[in-house]
Amino acid sequence: MTSLGPGQLRPAGPADAEAVARLHADSWRRHYRGAYSDAFLDGDVERDRLAVWSERLEQVHDSHATFLAENGGMLAGFVHVVFDEDRSWGALIDNIHVDAASQRCGVGTGLMAVAAGAVVERSAPTGLYLWVLEQNVAAQAFYVARGGGRVERAPVVAPGGVSGRLNGHPMKLRFVWTDLRVLVGG
Repeated sequence: MTSLGPGQLRPAGPADAEAVARLHADSWRRHYRGAYSDAFLDGDVERDRLAVWSERLEQVHDSHATFLAENGGMLAGFVHVVFDEDRSWGALIDNIHVDAASQRCGVGTGLMAVAAGAVVERSAPTGLYLWVLEQNVAAQAFYVARGGGRVERAPVVAPGGVSGRLNGHPMKLRFVWTDLRVLVGG
């Protein structure tokens, strides 16, 4: 397993929105097919993600942070963490996606560590949680291997609140980390 070295992890900025949106759309197409409608995944998903990421990365906010993993100057993955999102569970990893060619190379582990580190650095560090689609069993195994515990199952919220973007009634699972040292040390 290759670990990310210095300079391979960095905060995202406005100029990164297009690359992040493209990777996000690709990841959804690879892992969310069946839960999200084919019409959305094959049509508007990249434009939708570009709108989201352009807004998120427009300026620096104290409430959230996005970090990129790069390999040879190319985007290998990203993580977006929202601080103080939930009183019970703490900070939310709203997105973590790794390029298909970069999976199983330490990129996801590095991104989880940088997200947890950002939470720990805050004046009042909290726990960390994320939601993963029930059908994404590979991601679930990754989270369990990194000390995450599954605590809840709930219906998926349609991207952008547009119900036609869902295929049926998919479910999602909440994974939590109460001791972030397990991730930061990873």
